[in-house]
Amino acid sequence: MKRACLVALTSGLLAMVLPAPALTPPLPADKDMLAAAGANRGEMERALSQVPDDRRSAMEFLIANMPEPDLRSLKGDFLIENVALACDAFATAPWAKDIPQEIFLNEVLPYACLNERRDPWRKKLREISAPLIAACTTPGEAAQALNRKLFGTVKVRYSTARKRADQSPFESMESGLATCSGLSILLVDACRSVGIPARVVGTPMWANLRGNHTWVEIWDSGKWHFLGAAEPDPKGLDRGWFAGDAAKARRDIPMHAIYASSFKKTGVSFPLVWDPSVTWVQAVNVTDRYAPAVQAAPDGRVRLLVRVLRAGKRVAAKVAVSDPSDAAVKFEGTSRDESADLNNILCFNLPRGHTFRIVVEHQGETVGRDVTTTSGTEVEQMVNVLVGK
Repeated sequence: MKRACLVALTSGLLAMVLPAPALTPPLPADKDMLAAAGANRGEMERALSQVPDDRRSAMEFLIANMPEPDLRSLKGDFLIENVALACDAFATAPWAKDIPQEIFLNEVLPYACLNERRDPWRKKLREISAPLIAACTTPGEAAQALNRKLFGTVKVRYSTARKRADQSPFESMESGLATCSGLSILLVDACRSVGIPARVVGTPMWANLRGNHTWVEIWDSGKWHFLGAAEPDPKGLDRGWFAGDAAKARRDIPMHAIYASSFKKTGVSFPLVWDPSVTWVQAVNVTDRYAPAVQAAPDGRVRLLVRVLRAGKRVAAKVAVSDPSDAAVKFEGTSRDESADLNNILCFNLPRGHTFRIVVEHQGETVGRDVTTTSGTEVEQMVNVLVGK
């Protein structure tokens, strides 16, 4: 019987083994995949012939599902090292016995998430990440610890000044800047480096047309959970500023659906808004897990979104919203600055057709303005408050 990973325990006298997946058909019989490698076919065959027998099925999975650009360019040594490090990290994870083999193959083993540069990131990210999760016993606990500690450790922060959206882990670490996609790729790869099943999730356009967004899902307790990369929530998993937007997604409208990345071939493409010509990144439509099948009826309220701007840049400021006709009605919050995702906007759920007073305090300056919420069918209303004039 084949085995996917082997780790020696108790000074090599005891071994824990994880069963290898059965491929249908096995790669050696799939002549088309090797033929697609073209002049690089020898590297694929070398990877298959030199990988240890107990890890051959893992290599077969990668090559059987590999995008054609990778088949034509990746080297055998890169693949052999990736398989070895992935199996070693997974075998030593305390939760390994609870992870289905198909989840390991598709969400731990792969060397990439989307179309980012193919970095040999596993060794470096494991060296960084393993100490950060040393006390964790579940993949969910470990993923949250990484989300709290990783970005400060590698000195990467959110910024629209990053070079491009689809940065690889090393590109983000070299520049110190990334937006939601780069941050998500970095967190997913850090998770995978220590045996946590993880994948990139995103939508090409929110239903409210405010733009796209990317985040992370991790596998724990038999199901997927979401978290915002570099946006840890003290209340745990399945929380985030984007949850309300995700609840309005539409699985039947590709532009407004939510997709999870997949290495295994699915016949569905992950929509890359930065390069629509790339259709070989695989995906699964997971909209139903975020948006109810039947949308709730309007409750007579509108989402008032408040941004505070100084010289065209977002700034953090104290914001109070009150009803001049009812002193008991008052809402407070803090606006987001440039370190937050562009779509992460301070929100107040207010009755329609009412006039409210907005008061902003920033660096000793107080700015006030009246806003009347829409009485129409719009579900959101944006307000910009300027300070530092």
